Amino acid sequence: MFGYYRLASAVPQLRVADVDHNVDQLMAGFRKAAEQKAAAVVFPELSITGYSCGDLFFQPRLREAALDGLRRFAEATEGSGTIAVVGLPFLHEDALYNTAAVVQSGRVLALVPKTVLPNYREFYEKRQFTSGRELGTGTREATVNGARIPFGTEIVFHDASSFSFSVEICEDLWSVIPPSSRLALQGARAIFNPSAGTELTGKAAYRRELVKQQSGRCLCAYVLSSAGVHESTTDTVFGGHSLIADNGRLAAEGERFGRESTLILADVDVERLAAARLSESSFNDSKSLSPAGNALHLTLPEEVPAAPGLEYAFNPARPFLPSPAHRPERCEEIIAIQTAGLAKRMEHTHARRLVIGISGGLDSTLALLICERACRALKRPASDILAVTMPGFGTTDRTHGNAVTMCRLLGAELREIPISECCLRHFGDIGHDPAERTTTYENVQARERTQILMDLANKTGGLVVGTGDLSEIALGWSTFNGDHMSMYAVNCSIPKTLIRCLIEHIAGESSPELASTLADINNTPVSPELLPPSGDGSIEQRTEDVLGPYDLHDFFLFHFIKYGAEPDKILYLAEHAFRGEFQPDFIRRCLGIFIRRFFCQQFKRSCMPDGPKVGTIALSPRGDWRMPSDACGTVWEKDISHR
Repeated sequence: MFGYYRLASAVPQLRVADVDHNVDQLMAGFRKAAEQKAAAVVFPELSITGYSCGDLFFQPRLREAALDGLRRFAEATEGSGTIAVVGLPFLHEDALYNTAAVVQSGRVLALVPKTVLPNYREFYEKRQFTSGRELGTGTREATVNGARIPFGTEIVFHDASSFSFSVEICEDLWSVIPPSSRLALQGARAIFNPSAGTELTGKAAYRRELVKQQSGRCLCAYVLSSAGVHESTTDTVFGGHSLIADNGRLAAEGERFGRESTLILADVDVERLAAARLSESSFNDSKSLSPAGNALHLTLPEEVPAAPGLEYAFNPARPFLPSPAHRPERCEEIIAIQTAGLAKRMEHTHARRLVIGISGGLDSTLALLICERACRALKRPASDILAVTMPGFGTTDRTHGNAVTMCRLLGAELREIPISECCLRHFGDIGHDPAERTTTYENVQARERTQILMDLANKTGGLVVGTGDLSEIALGWSTFNGDHMSMYAVNCSIPKTLIRCLIEHIAGESSPELASTLADINNTPVSPELLPPSGDGSIEQRTEDVLGPYDLHDFFLFHFIKYGAEPDKILYLAEHAFRGEFQPDFIRRCLGIFIRRFFCQQFKRSCMPDGPKVGTIALSPRGDWRMPSDACGTVWEKDISHR
């Protein structure tokens, strides 16, 4: 559903050279995978016989039993669209090959031979097997149990939808240029690797990184199943390492050294992989290295099952947030990028001061913290920061107090310039009744504040530091030529959900008083404070009451920009990610707001100021997002209304 397919890696409990027992175990593993609606399941290398048979592979009786076992296994898959990849030795034209059989719905579709044969330390495969490279880049046919089927190294399997895959075997992945690199360029979006890697100290970590890196390099899913502990232990031990990776991310990993059969599953978004290949020019630039004509493109007789849900999917509700395990490191890296960008701009412009408007809200807080870091990096005093608080009609004691406290603790120069009286004069100049709390009432204040900051920068030889974040830029939630404008926008590629995370990280390294202030800022409702407070002095104008939660908008932004997900798919993913938190109808309404605002507010992004990019998603018209200001969002809005 929506391009998701469930992939499986199985490690059965095998016996060396006991084909009947092994096939029984393979059939049991296949049934479990098929019951889970897996699109495909891969078993270990030479799994029908066992990998460690050695010179027994020369015995005709073992090879005959393996072919009969493959026939019996294929019959057991009858009626199922789930693909199975199983391994067996295969004699072809007086040469013995280590092969993987691709099976679907009672049929053996093709045999793929191993290309790179290890011949070192504990592995001596060249003693028994011939490399599939000798077959040439094109494919041949072989007779398997009376049927002529494709036999070759470069085969890309496709179903009628978006699912496509290829196979490489164990050592192929460890080679200088793995076959999977070419196969991915020829259209395979998933790679299955039946493997038999021995366990040595540190080897599992290296194998894991290889699988992750290859899935990232090839923009594909990569599924590996390695032989388990029931292989021969004459000189080595096999651990049964099973791995599923997705575009550089480890999606699932099985526990090694298990005594029972195991099965791991991951729901992988194949459409997302296709979108990544479309936008990553380096992928398509490499296609000349592996012409598509070299591969056989084989259509599957049946469509593989789509994932029935997202039970095994990686679908975080807050995709911009670093994982808890890596959060401190990632936060420091983001802050370092922001700091380096601002410090360079200070040096280049010979800025004597950093001029920043401070409201006591999230965005200006992070921007001020970055200003302090930049001054520190340049060995300049924090007093070079001119922090300006400009209380207006909606300023509350809470935000004003936090702004003042933070500036004092950081050592920035604080200047307070109230704007209410000059705004009232301006209302008179343009003939606006201040009792009318319209957009004009709000934008006059935002532009007055920006004018003050720009003029102070001129007066002091300063640089106006912008505070707006990526979420606001996406939604156009800023006043054109007001808070929309600055001389360098340090938060321009940081979404609102990540702003809170970064402030929390800095708070954890700060003095108790500053940490307490930052915590209160993080807990303050998001507001531009342009409308008067409520009767008790608390914030009346809450941004998320108007737009909807930033948690949702950041989720929409991530999937819309990074992977080009259609509205229907975004809704499906959001309903799953926020199940129990937001109702589906509410999510749909918020997505409608996101789409409408994203399209109609592009004109603000077309002339946005410079700022540092910290992640893969940014909306700069110069380096990241190129969209005409007059583009219509009707096509996307229709998807939402018709759902």
